[in-house]
Amino acid sequence: MSHGPIPPHGDWILCRPKLKGGRKYYGAYPAGFPERARIVLGATLNSPILHACGGMARHYLYPRGFGPNDKTLDMDPEVEPDFLQDARKPWPCFPRNTLWNCILIDPPYSTEDAKKYRPGETAYPKPYELLCRASEVLSVGGRVGILHYIWAKGPKTLRPIGVYPVLVGQGNRIRVFTVFERM
Repeated sequence: MSHGPIPPHGDWILCRPKLKGGRKYYGAYPAGFPERARIVLGATLNSPILHACGGMARHYLYPRGFGPNDKTLDMDPEVEPDFLQDARKPWPCFPRNTLWNCILIDPPYSTEDAKKYRPGETAYPKPYELLCRASEVLSVGGRVGILHYIWAKGPKTLRPIGVYPVLVGQGNRIRVFTVFERM
């Protein structure tokens, strides 16, 4: 099931992360990112998205970024994810035995970044291994996007369909949102 063409987008110049209640969290989605990601993933606000390595996604400030049917997967119990687990292990289907149509992955981008999270650098998940896990629970025609410092490469079961530079201001590293479709 293909979601149709991806709307054209140029560079995504966004704002620093904003969370509900003024909370601060290293690695939170940049302001405006989830809304744009939903568009290229082919998801409406009510379409369920699995936010892998995204335990804080539910605390995103803006109402069109995290949908009412979205779920989170993270290994830090303090962020209270829907699925408390290591993203390097097999992922759950939800509801049971149902594949995901949309997955959004926002892991630590390096072992240095991983040190800033409770699980630490030894739990750093590599982009390719995360995309392999996503492919295992993604429906045919479903889409997965990964936000990272690198232009991610996926397994042969995933066809790359979009690459978007994500910037949050001068003095910050550029990130890349790479989108794939399950064949």
